Amino acid sequence: MRLARQRAHALIAKSPADAVRSVFDLMENLPEVERLRPSEVGLVLVRGRVGGEGERFNLGELPVARAALRIPEGPVGVGYVAGRNRDHAELAALADAMVQADVWRDRLEEGVLAPLAAGLAERKADTGRKAAATKVDFFTMVRTRGEK
Repeated sequence: MRLARQRAHALIAKSPADAVRSVFDLMENLPEVERLRPSEVGLVLVRGRVGGEGERFNLGELPVARAALRIPEGPVGVGYVAGRNRDHAELAALADAMVQADVWRDRLEEGVLAPLAAGLAERKADTGRKAAATKVDFFTMVRTRGEK
């Protein structure tokens, strides 16, 4: 269950908000939701380390949208996404609640998570192709003694 929730959170958070909205719009008969609190936007402090090592330092602040809701089957869903898009956070919370409910888990996987995973894989492959096109191979020629 924990890995399923982590996977759902990761896919929704990494996907563009319009892609998430479009796959949810294609699903029929979504569960009714009870908003536990209004969705909101806040800031989180991002910390970093040079090269992943050494002392941590404050890199900057990142806006984050969050939402919490409940579906009739009982699970509470929470969603956090980078940025200020509250709708994106509410969809992340809905996915979190649905992945916890046996009734909704398979429909969520087929209708939302699988298309988002395919879209992310395509974006990653496209980025890799673009990066490979700009690759520069450096080489050196070895000088032998006596050459100038």
